Amino acid sequence: MSNEKTESLETLFETLDVVVQRLEKEEITLEESFSLYQQGMELLKKCNETIDVVEKKVQLLDEKGGYHDF
Repeated sequence: MSNEKTESLETLFETLDVVVQRLEKEEITLEESFSLYQQGMELLKKCNETIDVVEKKVQLLDEKGGYHDF
């Protein structure tokens, strides 16, 4: 397992929102837009990976009151 610090999903979404806002500006250069697009795609990948980890940790209650991993 990796020892690198993972960002919270909320932080990733906030950063992605900033990237999108910057992309929507009219005065952005083509080079900046490519760089921001790449950054946004990397953030989306991290968001998806984080969501996958959370989904795997979800526990479901069974009819006897026990639980098991999703």
